[in-house]
Amino acid sequence: MRAALLHETGQDELEVVDDIEPAGFGPGKVRVRMRATGLCHSDLSAMSGVLPQPAPFVPGHEGAGEVLETGEGVTHVAAGDRVLVCWLPPCGACPSCRRGQGHLCLTGFMNAGTPNFRRAQGGSDVFGFAGTGTFAEEAVLPAACATPIPDDVPYEIAALIGCGVTTGLGAAFNTARVEAGSSVAVIGCGGVGVSVVQGARACGAAQIVAVDPVAGRREAALRFGASEAVAPDELAAAKQRLTGDEGFDYVFEVVGRSATARTAYETTRRGGTLCVVGAGAVDDQVQFSMFELFFDEKRILPSLYGGGDVRRSYERAIALWRAGRIDLEGLITHRVGLDDINKAIEQMRTGEALRTSIAL
Repeated sequence: MRAALLHETGQDELEVVDDIEPAGFGPGKVRVRMRATGLCHSDLSAMSGVLPQPAPFVPGHEGAGEVLETGEGVTHVAAGDRVLVCWLPPCGACPSCRRGQGHLCLTGFMNAGTPNFRRAQGGSDVFGFAGTGTFAEEAVLPAACATPIPDDVPYEIAALIGCGVTTGLGAAFNTARVEAGSSVAVIGCGGVGVSVVQGARACGAAQIVAVDPVAGRREAALRFGASEAVAPDELAAAKQRLTGDEGFDYVFEVVGRSATARTAYETTRRGGTLCVVGAGAVDDQVQFSMFELFFDEKRILPSLYGGGDVRRSYERAIALWRAGRIDLEGLITHRVGLDDINKAIEQMRTGEALRTSIAL
């Protein structure tokens, strides 16, 4: 079958090959025919080495398609079912799951260390990013990764719900728990950032300031519900003008860098909430003094996959989309085929695209 392959970490481009085979099918597994996948910045971070991922690998973790085959013991889905890919499925049995924090379950991360593809010529192992690898026509996945979706949800919408939308909405709903009438700043307005904007709006925030260096992304944030959008060098003035320099009630860092995390902290009011959503590098350290942590009493809340129960979060996103409370179609600024994957990657890097839907 065809798939987009990264041979070595650090390469800028993917090679579309036609000799990849899904591997590892058996008990507790499903084989899925991918119909659509989203291109997320985390895929680019894995390609560059910011996020750890063994190579060679097939990128992609936002996917949706239909089940072709189920292994022994799989009962929640059957051949022909429409599913989205959950790249971090809760196992339901570990201490995190038993505490109701399934998004912290490590089972999904352990999947990332097991190859789920191979080259037909030579039989060499190929990994799937985050244990999935949705930039392929088919994939073999742990059954828990396959979440059924209703018939009225298009594949390209379901793919986005599988990560970016759930991460952004969940940061506002589950992690920060934005209060009605509050003030919010969102630093970084790609696909996840504008999902945070939509979540804050749905929560009833009175002021939502979107911050991004790319004009197109600022314009998009306004369409998705931001009350105003500014470049990074205009944030201090917006803080002064809108909050009397006190700072915002909630600030979301959706970039994944220590410099923007520090800016987000300084933009949060005393007693306010800084929510860290961006996925950054292992060696990128952010610094706070012990005095300011004590004196400012700002809550610093990391948000992994939007926190909370991811499957409940999927259902909530679908319900809000059906009700017209959130716009998911508008996130897809580009639709391409697999052969155009490198062009889509460049558009993501330059900020021309919030999310790209790739037909498979």
